[in-house]
Amino acid sequence: MMNKLRQYERVFKHFDENGDGKISALELKQCVEAMGEELSAEDAAASVIMLDADGDGLVGFDDFVRFVEGGKEEEKENDLREAFKMYEMDESGCITPRSLKRMLSRLGESRTIDECQVMIARFDLDGDGVLTFDEFKVMMF
Repeated sequence: MMNKLRQYERVFKHFDENGDGKISALELKQCVEAMGEELSAEDAAASVIMLDADGDGLVGFDDFVRFVEGGKEEEKENDLREAFKMYEMDESGCITPRSLKRMLSRLGESRTIDECQVMIARFDLDGDGVLTFDEFKVMMF
């Protein structure tokens, strides 16, 4: 555990560019962009608000550890459910090769039905050719 905390501290200090012991929305945005990802100023601000436990508008080390450790299981579950719904086939309760293909093409990732079947097969624990929410959860962790 101590080792893990030291790693978190190193990552935190990397984010905390001005060394004030807090991560601002701007620092969060710059760090995410340095990793080659996009993060709008609005999303960075929303992330900081979500993580900020003491209401000072900044992310402290404790907030950061809570975030890295996954926060509340319930919150993670809700986020996963939202993501699952995006890929789900017409409220069927499962992700099919067709619904996966549709969502991936919306995201600019063209795949064939065959490729989608292979992707699903990797996490399809019961072999029925579709992903249930529980199988989706396994895939995401």
